[in-house]
Amino acid sequence: MKKILLFLTFTSLILSSCRKDDDNTTTTPEVSLETQNSYDDEAIQKFLKDNYFDSRGNIVAFSSTSTADDNEKPLFNYNVIKLNSGVVYISRYTPTNGKTIGATDKISILQKTTTYVATKDSKGTVSFSTPIAFRNTVTSGTGNPEYDPSYYYVKDDVLNAYNTAYNKTYTRTFYEIEGLQEGLKYFQSCEIPNSENYNLQGVIIIPSRAAFARDDAFPYLGSMKDKSFVFNFQIYKTETR
Repeated sequence: MKKILLFLTFTSLILSSCRKDDDNTTTTPEVSLETQNSYDDEAIQKFLKDNYFDSRGNIVAFSSTSTADDNEKPLFNYNVIKLNSGVVYISRYTPTNGKTIGATDKISILQKTTTYVATKDSKGTVSFSTPIAFRNTVTSGTGNPEYDPSYYYVKDDVLNAYNTAYNKTYTRTFYEIEGLQEGLKYFQSCEIPNSENYNLQGVIIIPSRAAFARDDAFPYLGSMKDKSFVFNFQIYKTETR
């Protein structure tokens, strides 16, 4: 009987220890905002070196096991523009019949957009985490651009309805990604029909501080805390609101 009790006690201690170890390995300590901002900037630079545009403008990661992409031009070697906010953008081309994108316009956007959190690993390397899809209308099946999304410009009735339902007083920044609004000022809409095949215009990379940082945000993908965005996109049309 004593042996059984000793065995059960020993087993309990092992399980307790394992649970503590699991907690330690799955919990990432929160860094300061200043550190997170520096992580974002460093991760963006690494992303620019590790990826390239294919012939249709899709962002593709360089292969570590094949030489087929050895002659591809990394994003870092394009005309990379960094804004004061930390937003980085690359324009592949200017549309032939392009139209200026207004700050309150309704936009039709075809995109492959992902979110990341910049972190430092045990070796001291800062990079973006495993990507999580935010929007993908390029390979979603229909291939149709998304029309008038709230993360670019939220309609008053949508914002008011949320505040009423949840007894909040959120402003537009609860929904809108400011870095996207800022970046699109440097692009033009293509003014083409939705049926036309895509040729992605480029990329806007938005560090978390130019997105939602650690502020309250609409849960597009659950928590938006510390998430950076990579918008690989084409604006098909705009419409004055």
